Amino acid sequence: MTTKTKSPRIAFIKARWHADVVDRAHEGFLAEAATLIPGAVTDAFDVPGAFEMPLLAKKLAQTGRYDAVVAAALVVDGGIYRHDFVAAAVVNGLMQAGLETGVPCFSVSLTPHNYQETELHTGFFREHFVKKGAEAANAVAQMLTLEAELSASAQSAAA
Repeated sequence: MTTKTKSPRIAFIKARWHADVVDRAHEGFLAEAATLIPGAVTDAFDVPGAFEMPLLAKKLAQTGRYDAVVAAALVVDGGIYRHDFVAAAVVNGLMQAGLETGVPCFSVSLTPHNYQETELHTGFFREHFVKKGAEAANAVAQMLTLEAELSASAQSAAA
Protein backbone atom coordinates (compact mmCIF):
# COMPACT_ATOMS: atom_id res chain seq x y z
CA MET A 1 0.00 0.00 0.00
CA THR A 2 1.18 3.47 -0.75
CA THR A 3 0.07 5.19 2.44
CA LYS A 4 2.21 5.57 5.50
CA THR A 5 -0.61 4.05 7.57
CA LYS A 6 -1.47 0.36 7.72
CA SER A 7 -4.97 0.73 6.31
CA PRO A 8 -5.41 1.99 2.77
CA ARG A 9 -7.74 4.90 2.10
CA ILE A 10 -9.85 4.85 -1.04
CA ALA A 11 -11.98 7.60 -2.57
CA PHE A 12 -15.16 6.49 -4.31
CA ILE A 13 -16.77 9.11 -6.59
CA LYS A 14 -20.42 8.65 -7.58
CA ALA A 15 -22.17 10.53 -10.38
CA ARG A 16 -25.70 11.51 -9.37
CA TRP A 17 -27.32 10.92 -12.76
CA HIS A 18 -29.03 7.53 -12.38
CA ALA A 19 -28.05 7.47 -8.70
CA ASP A 20 -30.29 4.46 -8.03
CA VAL A 21 -28.05 2.45 -10.35
CA VAL A 22 -24.67 4.07 -9.62
CA ASP A 23 -25.03 3.70 -5.85
CA ARG A 24 -25.16 -0.05 -6.34
CA ALA A 25 -21.56 -0.01 -7.60
CA HIS A 26 -20.55 1.61 -4.33
CA GLU A 27 -22.40 -1.10 -2.40
CA GLY A 28 -20.71 -3.86 -4.40
CA PHE A 29 -17.33 -2.20 -3.92
CA LEU A 30 -17.72 -1.91 -0.15
CA ALA A 31 -18.87 -5.52 0.23
CA GLU A 32 -15.96 -6.92 -1.78
CA ALA A 33 -13.38 -4.53 -0.29
CA ALA A 34 -14.35 -5.70 3.21
CA THR A 35 -13.03 -9.13 2.25
CA LEU A 36 -10.16 -8.23 -0.08
CA ILE A 37 -8.83 -5.09 1.61
CA PRO A 38 -9.51 -5.55 5.34
CA GLY A 39 -9.28 -2.33 7.31
CA ALA A 40 -9.58 -0.13 4.23
CA VAL A 41 -11.33 3.18 4.70
CA THR A 42 -13.51 4.32 1.82
CA ASP A 43 -14.71 7.91 1.54
CA ALA A 44 -17.63 8.57 -0.82
CA PHE A 45 -18.00 11.75 -2.87
CA ASP A 46 -20.99 12.76 -4.98
CA VAL A 47 -20.66 14.78 -8.19
CA PRO A 48 -23.43 16.06 -10.47
CA GLY A 49 -22.54 13.85 -13.43
CA ALA A 50 -19.84 11.72 -15.00
CA PHE A 51 -18.08 14.65 -16.65
CA GLU A 52 -17.11 16.07 -13.25
CA MET A 53 -15.44 12.87 -12.04
CA PRO A 54 -11.94 13.19 -13.55
CA LEU A 55 -11.24 16.62 -12.05
CA LEU A 56 -12.35 15.52 -8.59
CA ALA A 57 -10.36 12.29 -8.97
CA LYS A 58 -7.23 14.30 -9.71
CA LYS A 59 -7.82 16.71 -6.83
CA LEU A 60 -8.42 13.85 -4.40
CA ALA A 61 -5.31 12.02 -5.61
CA GLN A 62 -3.24 15.18 -5.23
CA THR A 63 -4.17 15.46 -1.54
CA GLY A 64 -1.93 12.50 -0.74
CA ARG A 65 -4.70 11.03 1.45
CA TYR A 66 -5.79 8.33 -0.99
CA ASP A 67 -4.15 5.16 -2.22
CA ALA A 68 -6.72 4.75 -4.98
CA VAL A 69 -9.67 6.56 -6.52
CA VAL A 70 -12.70 4.81 -7.99
CA ALA A 71 -15.31 6.65 -10.07
CA ALA A 72 -18.74 5.28 -11.00
CA ALA A 73 -21.29 6.55 -13.50
CA LEU A 74 -23.94 5.40 -15.92
CA VAL A 75 -23.64 7.44 -19.12
CA VAL A 76 -26.62 6.90 -21.39
CA ASP A 77 -27.76 8.21 -24.73
CA GLY A 78 -30.34 10.82 -23.82
CA GLY A 79 -31.00 11.61 -27.46
CA ILE A 80 -29.67 15.16 -27.13
CA TYR A 81 -25.89 14.73 -27.23
CA ARG A 82 -23.36 12.08 -28.17
CA HIS A 83 -22.96 10.18 -24.93
CA ASP A 84 -19.92 8.36 -26.29
CA PHE A 85 -18.01 11.67 -26.26
CA VAL A 86 -18.80 12.11 -22.58
CA ALA A 87 -17.85 8.53 -21.77
CA ALA A 88 -14.54 8.82 -23.64
CA ALA A 89 -13.71 12.10 -21.89
CA VAL A 90 -14.42 10.52 -18.52
CA VAL A 91 -12.31 7.42 -19.05
CA ASN A 92 -9.46 9.41 -20.60
CA GLY A 93 -9.64 11.97 -17.80
CA LEU A 94 -9.47 9.30 -15.11
CA MET A 95 -6.49 7.69 -16.81
CA GLN A 96 -4.77 11.06 -17.06
CA ALA A 97 -5.45 11.79 -13.38
CA GLY A 98 -3.80 8.52 -12.42
CA LEU A 99 -0.81 9.06 -14.69
CA GLU A 100 -0.24 12.62 -13.47
CA THR A 101 -0.58 11.86 -9.76
CA GLY A 102 0.72 8.31 -9.48
CA VAL A 103 -2.47 7.32 -7.66
CA PRO A 104 -4.37 4.60 -9.51
CA CYS A 105 -7.78 5.74 -10.72
CA PHE A 106 -10.41 3.16 -11.63
CA SER A 107 -13.51 3.52 -13.75
CA VAL A 108 -16.86 1.90 -13.14
CA SER A 109 -18.33 4.09 -15.87
CA LEU A 110 -20.61 2.17 -18.17
CA THR A 111 -22.19 3.29 -21.44
CA PRO A 112 -24.82 0.80 -22.48
CA HIS A 113 -26.13 0.59 -26.03
CA ASN A 114 -29.82 1.37 -26.37
CA TYR A 115 -30.52 1.95 -22.67
CA GLN A 116 -34.17 2.52 -21.93
CA GLU A 117 -35.47 3.67 -18.58
CA THR A 118 -37.73 0.68 -18.15
CA GLU A 119 -37.89 -1.43 -15.02
CA LEU A 120 -36.31 -4.32 -16.92
CA HIS A 121 -33.25 -2.32 -18.07
CA THR A 122 -32.89 -0.41 -14.83
CA GLY A 123 -33.18 -3.62 -12.80
CA PHE A 124 -30.52 -5.30 -14.92
CA PHE A 125 -28.09 -2.40 -14.49
CA ARG A 126 -28.76 -2.13 -10.75
CA GLU A 127 -27.54 -5.70 -10.38
CA HIS A 128 -24.78 -5.32 -12.96
CA PHE A 129 -23.36 -2.32 -11.10
CA VAL A 130 -23.04 -4.41 -7.93
CA LYS A 131 -20.86 -6.82 -9.91
CA LYS A 132 -18.84 -3.98 -11.45
CA GLY A 133 -18.28 -2.42 -8.02
CA ALA A 134 -16.97 -5.77 -6.75
CA GLU A 135 -14.69 -6.02 -9.79
CA ALA A 136 -13.35 -2.54 -9.02
CA ALA A 137 -12.56 -3.62 -5.44
CA ASN A 138 -10.67 -6.59 -6.85
CA ALA A 139 -8.68 -4.33 -9.18
CA VAL A 140 -7.88 -1.92 -6.35
CA ALA A 141 -6.73 -4.80 -4.12
CA GLN A 142 -4.47 -6.13 -6.87
CA MET A 143 -2.93 -2.73 -7.57
CA LEU A 144 -2.36 -1.98 -3.88
CA THR A 145 -0.63 -5.34 -3.50
CA LEU A 146 1.49 -4.74 -6.58
CA GLU A 147 2.45 -1.24 -5.42
CA ALA A 148 3.42 -2.60 -1.99
CA GLU A 149 5.58 -5.27 -3.65
CA LEU A 150 7.26 -2.69 -5.89
CA SER A 151 7.92 -0.44 -2.91
CA ALA A 152 9.39 -3.30 -0.87
CA SER A 153 11.54 -4.34 -3.82
CA ALA A 154 12.84 -0.80 -4.28
CA GLN A 155 13.62 -0.50 -0.56
CA SER A 156 15.52 -3.79 -0.46
CA ALA A 157 17.45 -2.84 -3.59
CA ALA A 158 18.45 0.46 -1.99
CA ALA A 159 19.64 -1.26 1.21
